[in-house]
Amino acid sequence: MTGRSILAALVLGGTALCSQANEAKNEFIAHWQQQGLTQEYLAQAFELAERDQAIIDAITRPWEAKPWYQYYPIFLTEKRLEAGLRFWQEHQQTLEAAAEQYGVEPEIVVAIIGVETFYGTYLGNYPVLNALYTLGFHYPPRQTFFRKEFGHFLQLAQEQGWSLTEPKGSYAGAMGLGQFIPSSYQAYAVDFDGDGKRDLIGNPEDAIGSVANYFTRHRWQAGAPVTERVTLSANADIGPVQWNGKRLSQDAASLKAAGVQLQSELHGKLGLVKLEIADGEFEYQLVHPNFYAITRYNHSPLYAMAVWQFSQQLKHGMSQP
Repeated sequence: MTGRSILAALVLGGTALCSQANEAKNEFIAHWQQQGLTQEYLAQAFELAERDQAIIDAITRPWEAKPWYQYYPIFLTEKRLEAGLRFWQEHQQTLEAAAEQYGVEPEIVVAIIGVETFYGTYLGNYPVLNALYTLGFHYPPRQTFFRKEFGHFLQLAQEQGWSLTEPKGSYAGAMGLGQFIPSSYQAYAVDFDGDGKRDLIGNPEDAIGSVANYFTRHRWQAGAPVTERVTLSANADIGPVQWNGKRLSQDAASLKAAGVQLQSELHGKLGLVKLEIADGEFEYQLVHPNFYAITRYNHSPLYAMAVWQFSQQLKHGMSQP
């Protein structure tokens, strides 16, 4: 191919990509106009939004890709525990009210806010508009999900009276003390202090109530088991019974048949999670529906395990005289 033909091919390729991008934006605008947003508002959003390569870089190296023995020390620290106990003591009345209304134990709510933002210390520095635009229109692996969240953010910003460029959050567009993505903010945020606003960014009371509401809406059962360590028989074949990220589908009989040694009679749906506790060394956790409920907040089993273990540290700490 000659230099001229190579240049022509590059120009044609660039033109095709530009055409596809314009088509995607036009389809997006048409869809969200049907959801009540004006064409002018949508056009303004695209004028203000900027592609940020740092966001794409961040999503390609998530912490959840680490093995368990490298992951949990990030979150299970004495500093985070001390901050969590202070937060619990400071907001004890609100946490108790949320537990009574939603049936979600205080330690779960405190653990979530601690893992997500260190109690509001790290809310994220990425403009949410740029994060969701970048991932929705410049990151093909998950563009469908993030493009939809971009639309929900525009709705939410209008509902809340935010400037489009004002809110900041994570590289994935999550906001506030509990790091709600826009669709979750719309669906699960509550005005828990009754001041007429659902403020998850600057109001810990609303954040506490909203996290509790999120859990009860995802079928958290107060007092029910979450996870327990199990051992395997010498000839175990656990491939078919390991949790695959979907709804728990195993039962005690199938787990026993795979070689999982259960110490008590168990009922209901279960799963098995394999954790690398050292290089090449593993432990196995039997997980229950409440574990699955935690993964509705973040689908990673490592995340759910860290939240659960941290919640138990918090509960133990609050029980000390």
